[in-house]
Amino acid sequence: MGAPPHRAAPPATDDPRDTPEPRPVQAAPIEEYALIGDCHSAALVSRTGSIDWLCWPRFDSPACFAALLGSPDNGRWRIAPQATPTRITRHYHRDTLVLETLFETGEGCVALIDFMASEKASIVRIVEGRSGQVAMEFDLTLRFEYGSAVPWVTGLNHGTGLRAIAGPDQVVLRSDVRLHGRALTTVASFTVKAGQRMCFGLAHGASHLPAPEPPDALQALADAEAGWTAWAGRCTYRGRWQEPVRRSLLTLKALTYAPTGGIVAAPTTSLPEQLGGQRNWDYRFCWLRDATFTLLALMHAGYPEEAQAWGAWLRRSVAGTPAQVQTLYGLAGERWLMEWDVPWLAGYQGASPVRVGNAASGQLQLDVYGELMDALYEEAYAGLVHPSAGWPQQRALALHLEKLWLQPDESIWEVRGGAQNFTFSKAMCWVAFDRAIRSAEAFDQPAPLARWRALRDTIHASVCQHGFNATKNSFVQTYGGDALDASLLLLPLVGFLPADDPRIRGTVDAIGRELMVDGLVLRYRTQETADGLPPGEGVFLACSFWYVDNLVLQGRLDEAVAMFERLLALCNDVGLLAEEYDPVGRRQLGNFPQAFSHLALINTALNLENHQRGPAHRRRWRGNHAPDPTG
Repeated sequence: MGAPPHRAAPPATDDPRDTPEPRPVQAAPIEEYALIGDCHSAALVSRTGSIDWLCWPRFDSPACFAALLGSPDNGRWRIAPQATPTRITRHYHRDTLVLETLFETGEGCVALIDFMASEKASIVRIVEGRSGQVAMEFDLTLRFEYGSAVPWVTGLNHGTGLRAIAGPDQVVLRSDVRLHGRALTTVASFTVKAGQRMCFGLAHGASHLPAPEPPDALQALADAEAGWTAWAGRCTYRGRWQEPVRRSLLTLKALTYAPTGGIVAAPTTSLPEQLGGQRNWDYRFCWLRDATFTLLALMHAGYPEEAQAWGAWLRRSVAGTPAQVQTLYGLAGERWLMEWDVPWLAGYQGASPVRVGNAASGQLQLDVYGELMDALYEEAYAGLVHPSAGWPQQRALALHLEKLWLQPDESIWEVRGGAQNFTFSKAMCWVAFDRAIRSAEAFDQPAPLARWRALRDTIHASVCQHGFNATKNSFVQTYGGDALDASLLLLPLVGFLPADDPRIRGTVDAIGRELMVDGLVLRYRTQETADGLPPGEGVFLACSFWYVDNLVLQGRLDEAVAMFERLLALCNDVGLLAEEYDPVGRRQLGNFPQAFSHLALINTALNLENHQRGPAHRRRWRGNHAPDPTG
């Protein structure tokens, strides 16, 4: 019959005054987390063995472990030595998402192996004794609905398991040690000797279905290692930086929602761009802006199937009237991503509000038309889709953009201070028509080519006239302005002007002078703080990679390699990058790990390796069945 039911919740009175005070434990620094995932969802594991973030069953589902944005009472799962370790080291098993954390204590050494099983919505944790005898503690607090819903918990298997249910969710735990309830949590104490293993499996399912069965831990470990290793083995990059490139590709794969091919920007929400600040956004969605970066990184690194799935996701998501194209979508192309605050979560180390959903989905960001059209052109050229299949959609997008490109917008940076005529946005409108013209020409598709060619020339002239500041000898953020913007580093990468054009050289030099902080690149400057950073954020890592790309294109290879190596050194101990970096506090900032940062790393490594062939954005790739439009 198992143990009697118990409720890991307030006493029977349900009087909130009887609820224990939250445990005052602060989330670890962002860079001290590692990622495990199963291409449906992902979890963050701290160096101290605590899973502090997990959304189940999808990346964008409500979290059941939300201690990252609150306290342990908002949900976590910690397994660690009882005594403070004398040393902690960790690594992924080679080319996998199987994480091993090694705790060394005065009594011995023990390894904690964490991963998500590939076939089920489940987490497996294995404790292995490596030397001596180590006393361990187990602390599981389940809270559904972003840390707010306390589940009804039933003991199973004479105290070595449990079943927790709240609303639509249920989880089942299987344990090799006996468990008991204490202060609204499930806890255990056990000892591991050298050569001994203790296994734990946690599986999720819908509450109206039979209880899910956690997988066999050791078989699941073998399967996970084999699956990730086989996938990583397909990588065709053989250059100087194989390890960080493979780790970035594995991270990108882990951020892929396998059923649809959509790739989330990050598995987290509301990790702040400045500690204690309010610029905390939900990144558990798929951005059109990542379209070409993602497509080219996957194609050039040996993953055409994943590139094809991403392209198919793009076309499905934007299907319909072009007037309703959004900047971002849900994992399956969902459009309603309403933004709301979570008042019961205090925020990461006090940075509030915590936000769910993203209001930027309703902004007008003209640059996404360029990125989208570029990606659709590239996938057709690469033979990932028949050219005629996507042409009606491309044509409709271009015809709509004809009416739209003169409007001010909110830009690549999704500003919330009002629309302006952003130079980069206009340049990406040029990209949209350039790729539409190339597609029509290469694949003999019907199009108003004379009109589009004239409009392409008009937009190019407009950007060069109004977006270039002769006094600064640089392109600038907005028409007629004088502020710089790191997005302008993309102009030569997308082919708007060659890298050796004096205006591009002037722009790169100006950004190097005015947007550099400790050798890294800001997105833009606003009113500075005392430490030289704009209020609200650190340096944006993708921008620094774009700066390296420009150095490569200008033949400044020694400088490029030195800066690239500097950026690689910012990866945490398991090779992961957040969105931003604080060069003063030497901390990673923003949602983590960030697909945009890892995409930039991959493409920059490819550019350095193949610098004679030009940027990846312009370099031709063809698969086994790709058409050759040049004849």
